[in-house]
Amino acid sequence: MRIPAVLIPLIAAGAFIGPATAQAPTLQMLEQLERGEWEIRFRGGEEPMKLCLRTGQELIQLRHPKANCSRYVVEDGTGEITVQYTCRNMGYGRTNIRKETNRLVQIAGQGSVGSSPFEFTAEARKIGSCR
Repeated sequence: MRIPAVLIPLIAAGAFIGPATAQAPTLQMLEQLERGEWEIRFRGGEEPMKLCLRTGQELIQLRHPKANCSRYVVEDGTGEITVQYTCRNMGYGRTNIRKETNRLVQIAGQGSVGSSPFEFTAEARKIGSCR
């Protein structure tokens, strides 16, 4: 069998190593965040909000809190995650969270709540224990 010349660079680069084992995303970066009360300060003048961080995943759906939404993990890194979610009849969102420390993260989100679009950037910081 003759290999087409166009495939030789791909083979040399390891593009055809074989099937990889698929692994479910774990969002471990969120598990490393300290539990407790966090304050989210939005850039652009919106009032800060506080929330009790129990799993870290509370930071994903800031515009759809407590909604039962389906999620798709776009990026699952050790210092940054990106998650897209859809909340049936309520809207959707895409959230990026970048960890600076286990007590400080940067958040960017966009999507819609109902038919109203949203976009924000924020800083979230642990401020104490949950009440």
